[in-house]
Amino acid sequence: MAARLEEIKNGASVRGIVSAQAVHVISVDWIGDQAISVVFRDHNGTVAEAVLYRDDEHRLEVEQSGRPWSFDADGALLRLVTEANRIKLAHYFDPYLAIHTSLVDPLPHQISAVYGEMLPRQPLRFLLADDPGAGKTIMAGLLIKELIARSDLERCLVVAPGSLVEQWQDELGQKFNLEFDILSRDMIENSRSGNPFSDRDRLIVRLDVLARNEELQEKLMSAREWDLIICDEAHRMSATYFGGEVKYTRRYQVGQKLGQVCRHLLLMSATPHNGKEEDFQLFMALLDGDRFEGRFRDGVHYADTEDMMRRLTKEELLKFDGRPLFPERRARTVKYQLSEGEAALYTAVTEYVRTEMNRVQRFAEGDGKKRNNVGFALQILQRRLASSPAAIYQSLKRRRERLENELGEARLATKGRRAGFDEPTINTDMLGNIEEYGQEEIDELEDLISTGATTAETVEQLALEVETLKGLESMALGVLRSGVDTKWSQLNRILDDDLMIDAAGNRRKLIIFTEPKDTLHYLLDKVRARLGNTQAVEVIHGGVSREERRKVVERFMQDKDMLVLIANDAAGEGVNLQRGHLMVNYDLPWNPNKIEQRFGRIHRIGQTEVCHLWNLVAADTREGEVYARLLEKLEAAREALGGRVYDVLGELFEGTALKDLLFEAIQYGEQEEVKARLFQQVDGAVDQANLLELLRRRALTNDTMPEAKVAELRLEMERAEALRLQPHHIQSFFVEAFQHLGGRLKRREEGRWEITHVPARIRERDR
Repeated sequence: MAARLEEIKNGASVRGIVSAQAVHVISVDWIGDQAISVVFRDHNGTVAEAVLYRDDEHRLEVEQSGRPWSFDADGALLRLVTEANRIKLAHYFDPYLAIHTSLVDPLPHQISAVYGEMLPRQPLRFLLADDPGAGKTIMAGLLIKELIARSDLERCLVVAPGSLVEQWQDELGQKFNLEFDILSRDMIENSRSGNPFSDRDRLIVRLDVLARNEELQEKLMSAREWDLIICDEAHRMSATYFGGEVKYTRRYQVGQKLGQVCRHLLLMSATPHNGKEEDFQLFMALLDGDRFEGRFRDGVHYADTEDMMRRLTKEELLKFDGRPLFPERRARTVKYQLSEGEAALYTAVTEYVRTEMNRVQRFAEGDGKKRNNVGFALQILQRRLASSPAAIYQSLKRRRERLENELGEARLATKGRRAGFDEPTINTDMLGNIEEYGQEEIDELEDLISTGATTAETVEQLALEVETLKGLESMALGVLRSGVDTKWSQLNRILDDDLMIDAAGNRRKLIIFTEPKDTLHYLLDKVRARLGNTQAVEVIHGGVSREERRKVVERFMQDKDMLVLIANDAAGEGVNLQRGHLMVNYDLPWNPNKIEQRFGRIHRIGQTEVCHLWNLVAADTREGEVYARLLEKLEAAREALGGRVYDVLGELFEGTALKDLLFEAIQYGEQEEVKARLFQQVDGAVDQANLLELLRRRALTNDTMPEAKVAELRLEMERAEALRLQPHHIQSFFVEAFQHLGGRLKRREEGRWEITHVPARIRERDR
């Protein structure tokens, strides 16, 4: 290794002065700052003198500094080098380094998942299937951070549903100081290399963006290998056996490709099993194709998956003190009867919906797209009818205005001949997979379809529908102006419930879930007037920006003066509201899975109070009767099985979806035999034996978190806390090392420094 002139000192042994052999330096005199005069003794004992210049440094090599064990090197530099190595190898004596360098306070089940299940597996092929609200994102962040600390991770890709990518970016950044970019259209188009997957080492991508873009998949396959790929909500990458053949979805094929381009693969899903063992094994084949692929034969091909997955249900999760992590959940059904005016409006709008539905089934038998669009539009109208007078009035008004415009244009163009109306341009892929989209996109789609989709084939039919809508709109306006709203009256009573006031006499925080934005703003005005404080109530819906949504959630969590949050399902997924424990479903979703998702906003880690839910339902409406029956049966099941019943709501109706049952009730609910059959289907779904089977299926493995294991983890954490690198050691090392390398910095205040100069050798490192 080449030596600088400064390293040639009295007593040194140096090669390269006169030959390849080492000489012993007797004395050194500087000639300016670019040359030295050296007196030395060669291996024959001959004393000589030489002048060395900077240009000679490349051939000089200092063999030893002074006599053996002279300890005359730079002691401060030795200490810095030693400290740098201690920090580099910190994970050897601090087994929980990622925890101690992150802004998280992990729980026993999170620590055991990362340090007990995932890190020991090399390479990692694993399914993390803990219940919703268990903090799987925290576990993923700890895994990433720990792999980085062990120099085992440079490139990481997170694949998640579109509605969750921003939450992933926020959590990894805020809690783990890990910067990830979200793959965007601009990033793809402006890629320096032509491949966005090669440009960045930490990336978050939307699952459906990948699934729909084969060119992007090709770029994924041609990029450098990823050290770790994490797939959130991985159950969406499904495949099924159908007619003896395997039907692979586009998402499943993406999952197969992801497994080929990474060393570690982590799948995360709270619902990996859809009830069919053969489909579950196809899903597990994403982790190990050799083990799980192949023709499934019942009773022959049952495979044990416990060594490749970890699943803990909420009831099994404990705190470090051994107490249950999650509190109890209680729900109650609040039935109400419509007023005379509301009942008349309900009957009229329902009759319009039934008539139009019958028409579309007759006239559009050969046009499945039209049938789907009109059917969806009529479902939306019926849900908005149940939501509020404001929602149905505004929906009818917008639909009448849109069809009136269509009518005017058709009359000008056809003068009575076949109209050929402009159907709204609908994203059919979105309509078929609406649960995969964000609430803002869903709101836009619902508004577009509900105002424009019609069964009318001629100008005369369209004119007749417009007249019908004018009558309905007038009725809805009358109900709205009357001020009689029995549903709001029930919410008003709930606001006076004893549970709304704490022991100190202060009002507790409440979350109200609704669906249409018209109802949301209607309730905003009413609740603000009821509380007499405009600052006490805020809203979240699909149109609220990401930054504004974060501010609203932060205010709900921190500001004691903000008491009520009114939200639609934009807050049903990815928003944590555990500061409140009281919730009202002002509008009941036709997808029961959303009840579970909504309840999960408050029933999650950090919640200390019993969670209460009020479900409002108009029991004298056709769909309300069916929903009330479902809620009553659920409450009876909760008495027997506990709050676990709320965890399987999305799996109750596997054959016929709840929304189909409700819409059938709207169309044919006056027929007693139809009503009896619908009640029978609801009773069967919520039958205790069926619920027990669903709960057993959800368990999947025999994983538990016994108190002894929790106590052992607590002791390990205490030992690690004593051994870990302390922050003041890191600060002391950084300041001294930075200054040694030529950097300049000044202390501004305790814990805060200003860096005024970064030397080139640091700036250029790793470039």
